[in-house]
Amino acid sequence: MSGTIPAAAKIVWAGEHRFDASAPGSATIRIDASGKTGTSPVTTLLAAIGGCVSVDVVDILAKRKTPVESLEIDLQANRVDGTPKRLASATLNFDIKGVGIERVHAERAIDLAINKYCSVRDSLREDIPVVWTLTLNGERSEPASAKIY
Repeated sequence: MSGTIPAAAKIVWAGEHRFDASAPGSATIRIDASGKTGTSPVTTLLAAIGGCVSVDVVDILAKRKTPVESLEIDLQANRVDGTPKRLASATLNFDIKGVGIERVHAERAIDLAINKYCSVRDSLREDIPVVWTLTLNGERSEPASAKIY
C-alpha cells in the first residue's frame, strides 16, 4: 500500500504457550500465555498501550518546557465474559512527577496521547472505553473518561 508506514514483527514459538517476539534489529520480548516466563498476550497489549501513551505524554510535556521527572502508569482492563475474552474497558492510572508541570497541561497531554496520538489505542475497537486518572506530584484527580475526537 502506498503511503503507509510499515510495521513488522517476528514471533518464534519457544514451547508450550511461550513465544518470543521481536522487530528487525530490536530486543526480544517473551510472551507467555501462562505468565510464567513473560507477560500474557493481553498484558502485553496493555503494556503496549501504556508505552505508546507514555511516549506522547513525555514528549508533549517536554515541549511545554516542563519535563517529566518520573512517570508510572498502573493499567487495568476488564474483559468480556465470552470467547474471545477481548478487552471490554481499560483504566490507566498515571503517576507523574515534575517541577513546574501544571495539572491542566498534564491532563491535556494525557488526553491527547490517549485520544489523538497513540496508534496502539487507536487500533482497538472504538467501543472499548478508556478511563484515566492522574496523580501529579502526589495529588490525585478524579477519573476522566477518554474523549472521542
